[in-house]
Amino acid sequence: MYKVFVNDKPLFLTNEIAKETDFQLFLLESIDIEKLIIKMFNNKITKCYLYYPDENVIFKKLTAKIPVQRAGGGLVYNNKGEVLFIFRDGKWDLPKGGKEKNEKMSHAALREVEEETGVNGLVITNKLQKTYHVFKRNGKFKLKITHWFEMQTNFNGILVGQADEGIEKVAWLNPEQIEEAMNNSYENIKLLFENKKLQY
Repeated sequence: MYKVFVNDKPLFLTNEIAKETDFQLFLLESIDIEKLIIKMFNNKITKCYLYYPDENVIFKKLTAKIPVQRAGGGLVYNNKGEVLFIFRDGKWDLPKGGKEKNEKMSHAALREVEEETGVNGLVITNKLQKTYHVFKRNGKFKLKITHWFEMQTNFNGILVGQADEGIEKVAWLNPEQIEEAMNNSYENIKLLFENKKLQY
């Protein structure tokens, strides 16, 4: 089952019909995806399921209805076991950004982390899950698919937030600080930490 976040509210893609309780169920085949997204952005729907019987093509069916943007990002550790965070738009986030044409996803993730934070000497140690969220750019809704990579670095220089990307602050956070940051972060970022079963 895929979990797509729309304004931090979950939109599940499913091939099973469940009895509705705290959510709404729609047929993926016939839904006007833009109308549904607008309702979720306006808090008229807080949780919903999109049903399609064939699990193997369910995601393809969704991406036929909404433009896709692919991005790469990093969950970066230093030698002290702290994690690299950025602060933008009033929330704690992880560094990530769009893939360029013909660029490998892992290269995009490494490049974006370095550009957004000033941290270099990055080594990918693990491929993590993908996250999905809908955002609005130039009046159009897009589905962002972010490929996440676990990274390690010995970097101990000055952290520099990429100003033209609206990054106000870059910081190494310890497990206790991460727990606090999660109270003011995005659902897909929380998902990464949950799935890693980190003790933050």
